[in-house]
Amino acid sequence: MAKPPKKSKSKLWFLVHSWLALPIWFFVLIVCFTGMLAVVSQEIVWLANPDVRANPPDDATERLSYQQVLDALHKAEPDLVVRSLRVPDGSHFALNAGVTYPDGTSPTLYINPYTGAIQGKVPDFNFEAFTRALHGWWLVPFTNGFSWGWYLVSLLGLPMLASLVTGLVVYKKFWKGFFKPVRTGHGSRIFWGDLHRLAGVWSIWFIAVISITGTWFLIQAILFDNHITISSRPIVPVIAREDVPQMPDGSPAPRIDLDEAARIAGLAVPGLEINFISLPATAYSHINLSGPGWYPLMFQSATVNPYTRNVDSQFLISDRSALEFVTESMRPLHTGDFGGLPIKLVWFFFGLVLTLLVLSGLLIWTKRTAQATAAALKRSERAPRPRHRETTLETQP
Repeated sequence: MAKPPKKSKSKLWFLVHSWLALPIWFFVLIVCFTGMLAVVSQEIVWLANPDVRANPPDDATERLSYQQVLDALHKAEPDLVVRSLRVPDGSHFALNAGVTYPDGTSPTLYINPYTGAIQGKVPDFNFEAFTRALHGWWLVPFTNGFSWGWYLVSLLGLPMLASLVTGLVVYKKFWKGFFKPVRTGHGSRIFWGDLHRLAGVWSIWFIAVISITGTWFLIQAILFDNHITISSRPIVPVIAREDVPQMPDGSPAPRIDLDEAARIAGLAVPGLEINFISLPATAYSHINLSGPGWYPLMFQSATVNPYTRNVDSQFLISDRSALEFVTESMRPLHTGDFGGLPIKLVWFFFGLVLTLLVLSGLLIWTKRTAQATAAALKRSERAPRPRHRETTLETQP
């Protein structure tokens, strides 16, 4: 009896292996697509929700200072405690104010930067939060450390980086493909193949950025869950009780206003563009001011004593170690959230290109696997069945 060829079995197992990889392809596709949306999710919320917009009452009205915004909030809501003020990246966005109401609720409010009016509350979970959570950790909740969804997504950085390297090896003289046209009218396989190669060569730099920064997110989670830190940020102690000046009635002396604190911080940290202020939580707390400096991927900060006007602590770009300088650049490089709308649009476009790259690879792979499966089924139908010898009573022992 002839033995069945081993080659056919290996092909069968290869087809099974190929079909089992289908969910992984779709997972990569969804991660790329949601990442593309997450880049401009803030702008999409701006289009859908008027409360997010910073509309001036007229062309002559100028933006309010930080202290003017704070005064307007206290005038509108005298019992309101303002914890922080944040200026989003873009003059068309409303300010975000973290507040606490007398009933203990602590929402974030949209504030018009020209009038100081409260325009609405930031939802606990809006489209921006949804797309970023879906892309970053697949909505898996964080319980004790980073969620397994974070690990699952960030692990994709490794095969993505490997696919970039192997793709450059396979595609000989890839630099000649930048302006190679996509052929139409020659079948879907040729069309999607040309599109895959064209998208691949144009997004080489973007794939490198996304894969390297995505791998860093994996390292970040491992370090955090193992209680390992590389930060050199100083810990600022609270103001000692005896250093808090008091009024004749025993109450703490008035603090400096936010505009004066911003002026002092700007003198101490040249080039500081303040876009976040954390107000003192108690009589013994500082005013913390932070924002980008000469290097847009990294924040600088200054901690101002609200009584003495001294800068008790500062954390500059030059204070970072070489390792911190690299690692703190990873997140803005991954999200494109460091240069306003123009950079976001660049990241969105190449996110779309990357999504098309994965989609075209998926379609090419699926069609090739489907054709191989159909051919294997036809071969099995045409294969002659082995004949069995008929046994009779006379031949049996």
